[in-house]
Amino acid sequence: MNRFPPQLTQLHEWILQETRLGRMCGSPERFRDRYEILQVLGRGGFGITFLAKNAVLPGKPLCVIKQLCPKVTSIKSWERACQRFKKEAKALGELGNHPQIPMLLDYFEVKGEFYLVQEYVRGSTLAREIKKTGLKNEATVRKFLQELLPVLKYIHQHGTIHRDIKPHNLLRCEDDGRIVLIDFGAVKQELVNAGQNSIHRHATTNFVGTMGYAPPEQFSLNSVYASDIYALGVTCLYLLTGKSPLEFSYDQNTGEICWQQEVNVSESFALILGKMVKIPVKERFKSAQDVLRALEIESYVPTLTNCLTTQPPRSHTHKKPELAQGYLTPAQKTAIAIREWKAKLNKK
Repeated sequence: MNRFPPQLTQLHEWILQETRLGRMCGSPERFRDRYEILQVLGRGGFGITFLAKNAVLPGKPLCVIKQLCPKVTSIKSWERACQRFKKEAKALGELGNHPQIPMLLDYFEVKGEFYLVQEYVRGSTLAREIKKTGLKNEATVRKFLQELLPVLKYIHQHGTIHRDIKPHNLLRCEDDGRIVLIDFGAVKQELVNAGQNSIHRHATTNFVGTMGYAPPEQFSLNSVYASDIYALGVTCLYLLTGKSPLEFSYDQNTGEICWQQEVNVSESFALILGKMVKIPVKERFKSAQDVLRALEIESYVPTLTNCLTTQPPRSHTHKKPELAQGYLTPAQKTAIAIREWKAKLNKK
């Protein structure tokens, strides 16, 4: 199953009629003797997602079954895809021990198609939330960053790049309000790479991500941890403006988003957002921890503005020169760190 009907209006009907899980929707038949398929949740470039319930467990808990469909052309490429799938599914299973990442419950292969079973998170995407409740302000977006950046730090420490951070892949849990990161691109990337011979790999077929949210290096298949930082920065712009990245104008010389006139945020927070969405990787924040540190320093700016003196401390003749010049109070040290940080950001 490698092709979908081109007309979106026919897609849902096609899934129900032409896919095994689609034909099980609403029927008492169980997939692998345990999963009752309830409905189609969505379709992406690599497969279809279904809502199901595990009928053999107490309470019949809900779960999500993702059917991944790599394009294989030979037995060898299928075997390679199968090996990659198992490897990446295990890696995804390790990530699932985080409260803001859906837990991987099972994974298996059936008749050349690969399946992931994950916990179901009841909630709404941030994209839907914006349309329903309106735009976010600076304080809310800063809080959002402080909540999500530790998740990015966690997955990066496990050697994984998400590759598809966007409002549609961020769920606000209905039960406790936490933000949950879904739909990892790592497994999909490995599957598409494994399913094709290296001489036939092209950026147009191997790219995993979303136009506008993915930075240029991702289109060249050179994703780095900073690629997720860029996508997160663009997501912040969406929360502040309600505009998808393709709705903004772009600087013809640099390729960067022209967003500054669209938002109402403080100068210090604008500097952080600007560095998150820099096109050159070397000018962007390198890690989630770097962004968290910048946010922490930025929070001190309003209360320490008066400490930012422009004149060096005067020496006193009755004191030893080395003491007069060498001692700085904690407030002075913090002020100097803020001044240096702002100067570096202004150079970018």
